[in-house]
Amino acid sequence: MTKKIVAVNASPRKGWNTDSLVTEAVKGAEAAGAVVEKFDLYRLEKYTGCISCFGCKKEKNKGHCICRDGLTPVLDAIRESDGLIIGSPNYLGEMSASFRALYERLVFQNLTYNADTPCCNPNPIPVLLIMTSNAPDTGYLNLMRNYQRTLSGFVGPTELLISGDTLQLKDYSKTDWPWYFDGEAKKLRHETVFPQEMQKAFEMGKALIRAD
Repeated sequence: MTKKIVAVNASPRKGWNTDSLVTEAVKGAEAAGAVVEKFDLYRLEKYTGCISCFGCKKEKNKGHCICRDGLTPVLDAIRESDGLIIGSPNYLGEMSASFRALYERLVFQNLTYNADTPCCNPNPIPVLLIMTSNAPDTGYLNLMRNYQRTLSGFVGPTELLISGDTLQLKDYSKTDWPWYFDGEAKKLRHETVFPQEMQKAFEMGKALIRAD
Protein backbone atom coordinates (compact mmCIF):
# COMPACT_ATOMS: atom_id res chain seq x y z
CA MET A 1 0.00 0.00 0.00
CA THR A 2 1.36 3.43 -0.97
CA LYS A 3 2.28 5.60 2.00
CA LYS A 4 1.25 9.23 2.22
CA ILE A 5 3.67 11.78 3.61
CA VAL A 6 2.87 15.38 4.53
CA ALA A 7 5.69 17.92 4.11
CA VAL A 8 5.51 21.36 5.69
CA ASN A 9 7.73 24.34 4.90
CA ALA A 10 7.52 26.81 7.80
CA SER A 11 9.81 29.33 6.12
CA PRO A 12 8.69 32.36 4.11
CA ARG A 13 11.67 32.01 1.74
CA LYS A 14 10.89 29.70 -1.16
CA GLY A 15 13.92 27.98 -2.62
CA TRP A 16 16.28 28.83 0.22
CA ASN A 17 17.82 26.69 2.95
CA THR A 18 14.77 25.35 4.81
CA ASP A 19 12.64 24.89 1.73
CA SER A 20 15.54 23.21 -0.08
CA LEU A 21 16.08 20.66 2.69
CA VAL A 22 12.35 19.94 2.99
CA THR A 23 12.13 19.53 -0.78
CA GLU A 24 15.08 17.13 -0.78
CA ALA A 25 13.51 15.07 2.01
CA VAL A 26 10.33 14.97 -0.10
CA LYS A 27 12.35 13.62 -3.03
CA GLY A 28 13.73 10.91 -0.76
CA ALA A 29 10.25 9.91 0.40
CA GLU A 30 9.02 9.85 -3.19
CA ALA A 31 12.00 7.75 -4.25
CA ALA A 32 10.94 5.22 -1.61
CA GLY A 33 7.46 5.06 -3.15
CA ALA A 34 5.50 7.58 -1.07
CA VAL A 35 2.96 10.11 -2.25
CA VAL A 36 3.75 13.52 -0.75
CA GLU A 37 1.49 16.50 -0.11
CA LYS A 38 3.43 19.69 0.63
CA PHE A 39 2.23 22.83 2.38
CA ASP A 40 3.94 26.23 2.54
CA LEU A 41 2.68 27.78 5.77
CA TYR A 42 3.38 31.36 4.70
CA ARG A 43 1.15 30.92 1.67
CA LEU A 44 -1.95 29.59 3.40
CA GLU A 45 -5.13 31.46 4.25
CA LYS A 46 -5.09 33.33 7.57
CA TYR A 47 -4.58 31.21 10.69
CA THR A 48 -3.48 31.44 14.32
CA GLY A 49 -1.81 29.31 16.94
CA CYS A 50 -3.86 27.56 19.62
CA ILE A 51 -6.64 29.83 20.94
CA SER A 52 -7.12 27.76 24.11
CA CYS A 53 -10.80 27.06 23.44
CA PHE A 54 -10.43 23.51 24.84
CA GLY A 55 -12.80 22.19 22.17
CA CYS A 56 -10.36 19.34 21.50
CA LYS A 57 -10.77 18.19 25.11
CA LYS A 58 -14.41 17.20 24.57
CA GLU A 59 -14.87 13.47 24.04
CA LYS A 60 -16.42 13.86 20.59
CA ASN A 61 -13.50 16.01 19.37
CA LYS A 62 -10.59 14.02 20.82
CA GLY A 63 -7.49 14.51 18.71
CA HIS A 64 -9.17 17.13 16.53
CA CYS A 65 -8.55 20.88 16.69
CA ILE A 66 -11.99 22.44 16.13
CA CYS A 67 -10.65 25.85 15.10
CA ARG A 68 -11.36 26.23 11.38
CA ASP A 69 -8.88 28.34 9.43
CA GLY A 70 -5.93 28.06 7.07
CA LEU A 71 -4.23 25.38 9.18
CA THR A 72 -7.22 23.04 9.15
CA PRO A 73 -6.29 21.32 5.84
CA VAL A 74 -2.73 20.82 7.15
CA LEU A 75 -3.89 19.26 10.42
CA ASP A 76 -6.41 17.07 8.58
CA ALA A 77 -3.76 15.89 6.13
CA ILE A 78 -1.28 15.07 8.91
CA ARG A 79 -3.95 13.10 10.77
CA GLU A 80 -4.48 10.89 7.71
CA SER A 81 -0.79 10.56 6.80
CA ASP A 82 1.89 7.95 7.36
CA GLY A 83 4.69 10.42 8.09
CA LEU A 84 5.53 14.10 8.52
CA ILE A 85 8.40 16.22 7.25
CA ILE A 86 8.50 19.70 8.74
CA GLY A 87 11.17 22.37 8.46
CA SER A 88 11.63 25.80 9.97
CA PRO A 89 14.33 28.45 10.10
CA ASN A 90 15.51 29.71 13.46
CA TYR A 91 14.38 33.28 14.10
CA LEU A 92 15.72 35.04 17.20
CA GLY A 93 16.54 31.77 18.95
CA GLU A 94 13.24 30.02 18.16
CA MET A 95 11.41 28.34 15.33
CA SER A 96 9.35 30.58 13.03
CA ALA A 97 5.98 31.94 14.15
CA SER A 98 4.24 29.81 11.52
CA PHE A 99 5.94 26.67 12.81
CA ARG A 100 4.89 27.52 16.37
CA ALA A 101 1.26 28.02 15.32
CA LEU A 102 1.14 24.57 13.71
CA TYR A 103 3.13 22.97 16.53
CA GLU A 104 0.77 24.28 19.21
CA ARG A 105 -2.33 22.99 17.48
CA LEU A 106 -0.78 19.72 16.34
CA VAL A 107 0.35 18.81 19.85
CA PHE A 108 -2.39 20.29 22.02
CA GLN A 109 -5.21 18.46 20.22
CA ASN A 110 -3.63 15.18 21.39
CA LEU A 111 -2.94 16.25 24.98
CA THR A 112 -5.47 14.74 27.41
CA TYR A 113 -4.30 15.93 30.86
CA ASN A 114 -4.75 12.29 31.90
CA ALA A 115 -1.74 10.87 33.74
CA ASP A 116 -2.47 7.31 32.59
CA THR A 117 -3.02 8.18 28.92
CA PRO A 118 -1.51 11.65 28.34
CA CYS A 119 -1.85 11.33 24.55
CA CYS A 120 -5.00 10.41 22.60
CA ASN A 121 -3.32 10.14 19.20
CA PRO A 122 -4.40 6.73 17.81
CA ASN A 123 -2.03 6.90 14.85
CA PRO A 124 1.58 7.80 15.76
CA ILE A 125 3.60 8.60 12.64
CA PRO A 126 7.35 9.12 12.10
CA VAL A 127 8.46 12.74 11.95
CA LEU A 128 11.50 14.41 10.39
CA LEU A 129 12.08 17.82 11.99
CA ILE A 130 14.45 20.15 10.13
CA MET A 131 15.87 23.42 11.42
CA THR A 132 18.15 25.88 9.64
CA SER A 133 20.09 28.67 11.32
CA ASN A 134 22.89 31.10 10.56
CA ALA A 135 24.38 30.08 13.94
CA PRO A 136 26.58 26.98 14.33
CA ASP A 137 24.90 23.55 14.13
CA THR A 138 25.27 22.89 17.86
CA GLY A 139 23.91 26.25 19.00
CA TYR A 140 20.31 25.13 19.36
CA LEU A 141 20.65 21.43 20.07
CA ASN A 142 18.82 21.64 23.41
CA LEU A 143 15.96 23.56 21.80
CA MET A 144 15.62 20.93 19.11
CA ARG A 145 15.79 18.04 21.55
CA ASN A 146 12.90 19.59 23.48
CA TYR A 147 10.84 19.72 20.28
CA GLN A 148 11.93 16.16 19.52
CA ARG A 149 10.70 14.88 22.88
CA THR A 150 7.34 16.60 22.60
CA LEU A 151 6.70 15.59 19.00
CA SER A 152 7.77 12.02 19.77
CA GLY A 153 5.28 11.91 22.63
CA PHE A 154 2.28 13.40 20.83
CA VAL A 155 2.80 12.89 17.08
CA GLY A 156 5.30 10.05 16.65
CA PRO A 157 9.00 9.10 16.76
CA THR A 158 10.96 12.14 15.65
CA GLU A 159 14.36 12.48 13.98
CA LEU A 160 16.30 15.75 13.76
CA LEU A 161 18.25 17.42 10.97
CA ILE A 162 19.98 20.67 11.90
CA SER A 163 21.74 22.83 9.34
CA GLY A 164 23.74 25.67 10.85
CA ASP A 165 25.91 28.53 9.62
CA THR A 166 23.67 28.84 6.57
CA LEU A 167 23.97 31.28 3.69
CA GLN A 168 21.36 34.03 4.07
CA LEU A 169 22.14 36.15 1.02
CA LYS A 170 23.76 35.64 -2.36
CA ASP A 171 25.98 38.70 -1.90
CA TYR A 172 26.92 39.95 1.57
CA SER A 173 29.06 42.76 0.10
CA LYS A 174 25.90 44.73 -0.67
CA THR A 175 25.13 45.00 3.06
CA ASP A 176 26.88 46.59 6.03
CA TRP A 177 27.08 43.15 7.71
CA PRO A 178 30.65 42.08 6.82
CA TRP A 179 31.85 42.94 10.32
CA TYR A 180 29.40 40.33 11.63
CA PHE A 181 29.33 37.65 8.91
CA ASP A 182 32.10 36.26 6.76
CA GLY A 183 30.18 36.10 3.51
CA GLU A 184 32.90 34.21 1.64
CA ALA A 185 33.12 31.55 4.36
CA LYS A 186 29.35 31.14 4.32
CA LYS A 187 29.36 30.83 0.54
CA LEU A 188 32.10 28.20 0.71
CA ARG A 189 30.15 26.23 3.32
CA HIS A 190 27.02 26.45 1.18
CA GLU A 191 28.95 25.03 -1.77
CA THR A 192 30.68 22.23 0.14
CA VAL A 193 28.77 21.28 3.31
CA PHE A 194 25.18 22.15 2.41
CA PRO A 195 25.08 19.63 -0.48
CA GLN A 196 26.01 16.95 2.07
CA GLU A 197 23.09 18.08 4.24
CA MET A 198 20.83 17.95 1.20
CA GLN A 199 21.89 14.35 0.65
CA LYS A 200 21.25 13.61 4.31
CA ALA A 201 17.77 15.13 4.01
CA PHE A 202 17.13 12.88 0.99
CA GLU A 203 18.20 9.78 2.91
CA MET A 204 16.18 10.75 6.00
CA GLY A 205 13.11 11.33 3.84
CA LYS A 206 13.63 7.92 2.33
CA ALA A 207 14.06 6.33 5.76
CA LEU A 208 10.77 7.90 6.90
CA ILE A 209 8.95 5.41 4.66
CA ARG A 210 10.69 2.46 6.25
CA ALA A 211 9.99 3.65 9.82
CA ASP A 212 7.44 1.66 11.79
